[in-house]
Amino acid sequence: MPDFSTRRTMMVDTQVRPSDVTKFPIIDAMLTVQREDFVPVAQRETAYMGENIDLGEGRVLLEPRTLAKILDALDIAPDELVLDVGSALGYSAAVIAHMAQAVVALEDNEAMATEAQDALMSAGIDNVITHVEALEVGAAEHGPYDVIVVEGGVTQVPGELLSQLKDGGRIAALFMDGPLGEVRIGYKIDGAMSWRRAFNAGAPVLPGFEKQDAFTL
Repeated sequence: MPDFSTRRTMMVDTQVRPSDVTKFPIIDAMLTVQREDFVPVAQRETAYMGENIDLGEGRVLLEPRTLAKILDALDIAPDELVLDVGSALGYSAAVIAHMAQAVVALEDNEAMATEAQDALMSAGIDNVITHVEALEVGAAEHGPYDVIVVEGGVTQVPGELLSQLKDGGRIAALFMDGPLGEVRIGYKIDGAMSWRRAFNAGAPVLPGFEKQDAFTL
């Protein structure tokens, strides 16, 4: 039986802390949440590797460093409502649940959402709602949100999703340009978005987050 507890500590000590992530709630959550329970069974052995885990159909579980640095940049408060877009099997939602008041885990794959719900329940995490809907549509009925996290690459963020962010809220998205990408944090101020660069990372572009080419004659 693999010693996942030791691997979890090593993940934090070798991937998270060296990336200048020092906020206690993030470290504590990543030491607490059993990442191996939120990956496909056949991939449990790779749960703590420092790379994105392929979930099929162009979807990945973001590497621990990327998720930790996103959460560090967002600085989620204990009274905030978070929309986790593309939460797959629920790992990111489980980690965020340790910091936020509540999390809406949005997933367009019904089978993944069901697995996520089971894993979250097994972990005793009761402040996450799983919601099945197209990722680019969001989950307006539970919003508006203080924070939105997009768990994958984008070339653009749909306006429908941005409309669900509270004024004064913030969103993290990984903007891809070919194989390279950078995480940017967007702030909604008086209804307008202002983006700033956070750090480099990479992930496949999520369905619905591709840039639509303008039609020209």
